[in-house]
Amino acid sequence: MLTVNAYAAPSATADLEPVTITRRDLRPTDVLIEIAYAGVCHSDIHTVREDWGPIQHPLVVGHEIVGVVTEVGAEVTRHAVGDRVGVGCMVDSCRTCEHCLAGDEQYCLNGNVGTYNTRDVDGRITQGGYSTHIVVAEDFALRIPDGLDFAAAAPLLCAGITTYSPLRHWGAGPGKKVAIVGLGGLGHMGVKLARAMGAEVTVLSRTLAKKEDALRLGADHYGVTGDGEAFEALGGSFDLIVNTVSAPVDVSSYLSLLARNGTLVNVGAPAEPLPVDVFTLMANRRSFAASNIGGIPETQEMLDFCAEHGIDPDVELIDIDYVNEAWRRVLAADVRYRFVIDIKKSLHDRPAAEPKD
Repeated sequence: MLTVNAYAAPSATADLEPVTITRRDLRPTDVLIEIAYAGVCHSDIHTVREDWGPIQHPLVVGHEIVGVVTEVGAEVTRHAVGDRVGVGCMVDSCRTCEHCLAGDEQYCLNGNVGTYNTRDVDGRITQGGYSTHIVVAEDFALRIPDGLDFAAAAPLLCAGITTYSPLRHWGAGPGKKVAIVGLGGLGHMGVKLARAMGAEVTVLSRTLAKKEDALRLGADHYGVTGDGEAFEALGGSFDLIVNTVSAPVDVSSYLSLLARNGTLVNVGAPAEPLPVDVFTLMANRRSFAASNIGGIPETQEMLDFCAEHGIDPDVELIDIDYVNEAWRRVLAADVRYRFVIDIKKSLHDRPAAEPKD
């Protein structure tokens, strides 16, 4: 097994700290990836802080990963040494169930293997991308097109596909009015993608603070929800609303903004249940749905779409030593719009810490 540098959360309340972890030996269809960049996702924080339930610490998080293949198993055909690849929220699945065969591995009926915090094929808890190397099944390593900036491509592996999938599934495009709730890491990608698909895009945010940014990113309109005026002015307006906020919202108020047959899709994942007024659903035959990342084929489609349309996330590049402050800033909504850790520059050459696994 390969011993590598990483940053791990030792508990639900402590700062992340340097550790070493081991990566499994390659199976015939595995690839070893030297990680160059890793995005910071709010899900990393939710998981470590046990907002979504108890976990086993210490844990290395990070599921927005780009790097270079440095070794391949004997039966690998999809990738070669030197290829630029990415890894998102999954590193394996059963690949035999109905959903996997349809390219929806995120909904694997036998449970996919998450990039961190699930049991891997060797029985150990998976450890994520705040590390120098990772071993994954070749089918779960995505090709990073040459047209994408390498560092900026990292957040596409979660923030990008999380917004692309519902926009594509519910038909965002010319003639459709789409609203994006929240302008954070997910929301800013939703704006860029919906605009590139040809939809008329409105950002809904609690204050005017991000109006200038929203219009710069491609939004056609901006609505302020904090004073309730947007709900009055925009009632029955939208074909699709994508809610990117990972905190409780008044679902029924947002449902009232949907036109006939419109759909509100939640991609934010608050820890608390979201109550829904069924009568608001009945009006205009509205739907309330949710979406969970995307499958491997759709994620590759998204990467190619972003390369074709020149779509890069807005990122702030940081060293690994800044990650705890970055987490505090994420919680304070003080990032425009995604932190990306320069793993190659700041973690590869540091002295090894004591193993924690």
